[in-house]
Amino acid sequence: MALFLSLWIKLFFVLTPFFGLTMFLSMTEGYDEGRRRKLALAVSSAVAVLCLILFFAGQQIFSLFGITLDSFRIGAGVLLMLSAIALVQGRTGAVDGAREGDVAVVPLAMPIIVGPATTGTLLVLGAELNTLTAKAVGSLALLFAVACMAAVLLAGSFFQRCLGSRGISILSKLTGLILAALAAQMIMTGVHGFIGA
Repeated sequence: MALFLSLWIKLFFVLTPFFGLTMFLSMTEGYDEGRRRKLALAVSSAVAVLCLILFFAGQQIFSLFGITLDSFRIGAGVLLMLSAIALVQGRTGAVDGAREGDVAVVPLAMPIIVGPATTGTLLVLGAELNTLTAKAVGSLALLFAVACMAAVLLAGSFFQRCLGSRGISILSKLTGLILAALAAQMIMTGVHGFIGA
């Protein structure tokens, strides 16, 4: 249970739901409630599929390219730290000129929600959790984190009315601070692994 809660909280923040929400709201400006809800479900489904593929393919990718887990921890940690800094500084990296077309998979699911930092984190977690039980708990935690992110997107209009753009921006900055701490931990674990090796 402790592993599930730890993974769920970590993955929820790695998915940067409030940053995703700000992007989702800006890209669905002028959408009616039904259309916005339908897009939120499509985005969440795409995120779930992408995350599960990355989570289970981690070990094979490391073996294929001859990359050690510690080196990937450091690389993913650096990317996560850069994402955290961008969130705290309010640089969203928004995709300009988004059209009315299908934005569920690209750019909302990937690269906005499942960006390089999230990809790296999922690959590391998938490689770390190498028993069947740990993989099952990790998968459930991942799906629960995606479900919580979906709830945030589905409640987007409500958040927009209650918090306003300023409030959502503050939540994004807080998410950035938590991501920075996760990134620092990931980098230090990788460095410790290199030194201890």
